[in-house]
Amino acid sequence: MGHNSWLTLLLEQFKGNLTHNATLLGETVVGQRKPGWHDFEPITASIIVAVLLLLVGMHVRARLTKIEEAVVPDETLTVRTFMEAFLGYFYDLAKSVMDADRAKRYFPIIATSACFVFFSNVLALIPGMPVPTSSLSITLGTALVVFVAFNVYGVMVNGGAYIKHLAGPSLALAPLLFLIEIISLCVRPITLAVRLMVNMAVDHLVLTTFAGLVAILVPIPVMLLGCIVVVVQTLVFTLLTTIYIGLATEDMHAHH
Repeated sequence: MGHNSWLTLLLEQFKGNLTHNATLLGETVVGQRKPGWHDFEPITASIIVAVLLLLVGMHVRARLTKIEEAVVPDETLTVRTFMEAFLGYFYDLAKSVMDADRAKRYFPIIATSACFVFFSNVLALIPGMPVPTSSLSITLGTALVVFVAFNVYGVMVNGGAYIKHLAGPSLALAPLLFLIEIISLCVRPITLAVRLMVNMAVDHLVLTTFAGLVAILVPIPVMLLGCIVVVVQTLVFTLLTTIYIGLATEDMHAHH
C-alpha cells in the first residue's frame, strides 16, 4: 500500500505463517514477483470494509423493518439517514443513465460498488488507517467484477446481438471494428482500477505526510482536498459502472 498502518503492525506479528502461505500462491500477475506477508494487507483491509458494510446494512435494515421508525425520518444525521441519502443519490444517478426498470434491476451491484469504494476511500482521511483502494490488486479486482457483470448482463439481455454489435453494421469493416471494440472493452477495467488506485494512494500519502509534519491546523486544507478526492473518485467509479451496464443492457434487437 505504500505506507505503514496499524494493520501492517498487526500482520507483522504473523509474518512467518503469512510468508509461507504467500509462497504457495506463486508469482504475482503484475510484476511476476513472489508475494510476501505484506501483500495480505490490502485484502485484509478490504475484508474489514466488507464486514463493516454488512454491519451497517444489518443495522439500517433492522431500523427499516420497524414501521414507526421507517416512516418517520430521524431528526438528526444517523447511519440510517446517511445511507438513505447516499443510496438515494446513486439510484437517481442510475435512473438518469438508464430507465427506471433497469436501474432497479441492476442497482444492487451499482450500490455495492459505490459503498465499497466510498467507505474504502474514507479511510484515506484517517492517518494510520489501511486504505484498500490504494492497492492495485483491490481496485483491479473490483473493476473486474464490474467488467464481468456488465458483459454477462449484456449477453443475458441481448443474447447474440450483444456480440454482433461489437462488429458494427459494416461487414467489410467487421473484423477491424470487432478487434477495436474488444480492446476497448478490456481497457475499461484497467482504467477504472488505475485511476482509483493512483488517486487514493497519492491522496493518503499526502495527507499522512502533512499530518506527520504538523498535526494542528496545517493538514486541514489537505483534508478538505482529500474529502473532495474521496467523493469525486467514488462518483467517477460508480458513474462509469452505471454507464457500462446501461450500454450493455440496451435493447440492441430493436436498435438493429
